[in-house]
Amino acid sequence: MAFRGWSSESVAFFEGLEADNSKPYWQAGKTDYDHLVRRPMEELLGELAEEFGEGKIFRPYRDVRFSRDKSPYKTNIAATLGAGGYITFSADGLGVGNGYYMMASDQLDRFRRSIDDNRTGPQLEKLVKTLEKSGIEVTAHEALKTAPKGYPKDHPRIELLRQKGLIAWQHWPVGSWLGTAQPKKRIVDFLHTVKPLCGWLDEQVGPTTEPSGH
Repeated sequence: MAFRGWSSESVAFFEGLEADNSKPYWQAGKTDYDHLVRRPMEELLGELAEEFGEGKIFRPYRDVRFSRDKSPYKTNIAATLGAGGYITFSADGLGVGNGYYMMASDQLDRFRRSIDDNRTGPQLEKLVKTLEKSGIEVTAHEALKTAPKGYPKDHPRIELLRQKGLIAWQHWPVGSWLGTAQPKKRIVDFLHTVKPLCGWLDEQVGPTTEPSGH
């Protein structure tokens, strides 16, 4: 079936799960989750696959082993795209991101050297400013409080140097548009818009060369 968005009932499912994150609620609503939440995501990923790679949906169960929050179920559905990209839908709306969320130490070193470089650094700065003007947030999961070791605190691109990753992110609140094909269009437009930023990261940083589990 063609992707037709998420209905108001899809939003209501997550609102209910936020209010009652319990096994009885989940089991009673599992059929609704499969039809109202997961199926639209599967349809969306199927339509995006040709251009953006095969999608993978995250499990709905939370890993509570090392978390203070022991609620067993995620209050969103999220997926990654094979060619890069992250999509999430919840009672708060739709979010999409792309970039390098967490960098290994060798990636961080290349990232910082490229920011410091007077050719590639200004390129990144310009890309970030262009995205921010278009309403796309450029951020990181974590940032240093000061300059990384070996770089001056008054570096002209200090804000970028402090980041421990770099992702473009956009979020849209719940509205009637969610129940149409609009979510797909917004995701595609976003991924096209952030492509130059991701291209810079691929060229200047690239994948980690550290052994797995390092």
